[in-house]
Amino acid sequence: MSRLAQTAGLTDIQREILSTVRDFVDKEIIPVATELEHRDEYPQQIVDGLKELGLFGLMIPEEYGGLGESLLTYALCVEEIARGWMSVSGIINTHFIVAYMLKQHGTQEQKETFLPRMAAGEVRGAFSMSEPGLGSDVSAITSKGVKDGDEYVLGGQKMWLTNGGTSTLVAVLCRSDEGHPEGTAPHKSMTTFLVEKEPGFGEVRPGLTIPGKIDKMGYKGVDTTELIMDGLRIPANRVLGGVTGRGFYQMMDGVEVGRVNVAARGCGVAQRAFELGVSYAQQRHTFGKAIAQHQAIQFKLAEMATKVEAAHAMMVNAARKKDSGERNDLEAGMAKYLASEYCKEVVEDAFRIHGGYGFSKEYEIERLYREAPMLLIGEGTAEIQKMIIGRRLLEEYRFQG
Repeated sequence: MSRLAQTAGLTDIQREILSTVRDFVDKEIIPVATELEHRDEYPQQIVDGLKELGLFGLMIPEEYGGLGESLLTYALCVEEIARGWMSVSGIINTHFIVAYMLKQHGTQEQKETFLPRMAAGEVRGAFSMSEPGLGSDVSAITSKGVKDGDEYVLGGQKMWLTNGGTSTLVAVLCRSDEGHPEGTAPHKSMTTFLVEKEPGFGEVRPGLTIPGKIDKMGYKGVDTTELIMDGLRIPANRVLGGVTGRGFYQMMDGVEVGRVNVAARGCGVAQRAFELGVSYAQQRHTFGKAIAQHQAIQFKLAEMATKVEAAHAMMVNAARKKDSGERNDLEAGMAKYLASEYCKEVVEDAFRIHGGYGFSKEYEIERLYREAPMLLIGEGTAEIQKMIIGRRLLEEYRFQG
């Protein structure tokens, strides 16, 4: 067990879960991750193993067949999985966000319909906010849901849908003017629709098309797609929570825990980069001794380890704050911002330690070097996190003049 990034105050059950996940990562993910990533191959065998471990239902309440664990437990599991291969953590993250949104905001019928099957991994979740032309400006969403009798007709194009092909349930954020007069603030006229579909690509149900995978620099293996709705009809009972106009708040609640997840991913990737760097530094010799004996390399390793520790501490703090029932957007934004930035820096330092070999696809650090940048933009860019942090700080430290 690594001496870095240890978490105080865990229960025996939490430690047992984490030990099991870490063993799975060491035996089933790390040995095959680079080969699968280079082939951009979906890790079906790994996903099946995660199902057997119960990770798809980790935070789903026991009454619905899940393990009923905390966000902290989940985040620590994600940290371990991302240490093995970040793409695998992405496969369960979007599923987790949809399950969380259902647990927090769904009607009783929606919970009973979906959560037990999600806990078993039979229903796989994905969520969709982004569109081709809006970036981080969620208020500019143009996809629309129009009431037509007992149904809604959805139209529009969504972008950057993780698990787009493999998912069978997608939470889609659309504008819905029904019941919201003209002039209503954009965020008050948005609705989350629960869209069921078949896995695969092409037309996966009438009015819904999932084009092929987007070819990416990194974050391979997991399918990232567009989603095109054209006359897609869904029943009114598939409005999340049963009431329109609450979609923005529901999605932001999901993204808030998603930011803790991305912070955990950054911690995991940074840990693996440190492991690779400190190991290689003791094997590579220059000028008659291992490069780890050179002061310059020791300084670099010290900086890397300190960043790993700091990011982990902030991630754990954000998760525990959410678990306590308190608002944690400040802590989640800070954790996501710091962990993703530090991850990029630790990976680059490990890359530098490897020298020319870091540029070779034979070495694992090459894969990490391409994966780390995704964390800088996933669940909101660094700039968006700074806006969130700044606004919350001004709320907390309001000038009393």
